[in-house]
Amino acid sequence: METAATSQPAPASRPLPPDLSRILLDEPTLHARVLELGHQIDLDFADKGPLLVVGVLKGAFIFMSDLTRALTIPHVTDFIALSSYQGDQTSGNVRLLMDTRQNMEGKHVLIVEDILDSGYTLDFLVRTFAQRHPLSVRTAVLLDKPARHVVPVKIDYLGFTIPDVWVVGYGLDYNEHYRTLPFLAEMPPP
Repeated sequence: METAATSQPAPASRPLPPDLSRILLDEPTLHARVLELGHQIDLDFADKGPLLVVGVLKGAFIFMSDLTRALTIPHVTDFIALSSYQGDQTSGNVRLLMDTRQNMEGKHVLIVEDILDSGYTLDFLVRTFAQRHPLSVRTAVLLDKPARHVVPVKIDYLGFTIPDVWVVGYGLDYNEHYRTLPFLAEMPPP
């Protein structure tokens, strides 16, 4: 089950930077949803052997960190780095910048992605990983922007559906800024 994003007031402990519009998802909301996703993944992969969890750098690193700490099943983590953006626009061409180190053959694989926008990146990963002979490939996506989909991609574990706005924080950035905010905030279009 996914959760829709709602606007939240800025937490007193961390003011909203002046160039951001509003908090879209606050820290407690993010934390609660990640725990729910972890519980569902635990149920789905119980007694199936270690799960290989692959995070897409850099945007998914905070989500993946919280998600894997929520898991109680045996799991191994790895990372992959891709590029499909030129400035603030997706090019549709996905380039592999850094591959995984773990062998996927005969393993259940969970791809952890920060946001599903056009779908090019996640589609590329699912197809690429399927060629490596895993037992299964599933996806966990923190944010989905259905209005931006170009390529259809199945999301197995979805955090939130959001409107077509630019978001930063909780791993997502704008020119490497705001990535470590503990909440997700809307930023006016660059």
